[in-house]
Amino acid sequence: MSEMRVVGVRVELPQNQPILLLRETEGERYLPIWIGSVEATAIALEQQGVRPARPLTHDLLKDVIGALGRNLEQVRITDLQEGTFFAELVFDGDVRVSARPSDSVALALRVGVPIHAEEAVLAEAGLIIPDEQEDEVEKFREFLDSVSPEDFRGADT
Repeated sequence: MSEMRVVGVRVELPQNQPILLLRETEGERYLPIWIGSVEATAIALEQQGVRPARPLTHDLLKDVIGALGRNLEQVRITDLQEGTFFAELVFDGDVRVSARPSDSVALALRVGVPIHAEEAVLAEAGLIIPDEQEDEVEKFREFLDSVSPEDFRGADT
């Protein structure tokens, strides 16, 4: 299992599909995960340090976990089946709850817990970006600095 860090979220054109990009903290592999626009907004808001006037769903979940006296210890991306990623929230007492990776990452960022990916998931979906493409990663980071949460809202919101 590898610890991952959140590189960020970007919108893939022309489909306007958000992608969460994770990278191994002690390795070279990146893990791209297609996510929904609501979760992309939640992740982007947290990364940008934006505090909404009222708690979003992931903020509420963080508060509920604390109010119940539990501790989220880590998030694990556990499986990939037919293009769908699976994750779990790992709480104190080894209590585990199945969750989508996008929700799990949004919550992990708010709580400040590590994100891990199973080796089998990284072996199947992990990407190594050659050195000549490192400037693309830097462009991605620049994009993240210029994006706003409104960019992730769908046409129906």
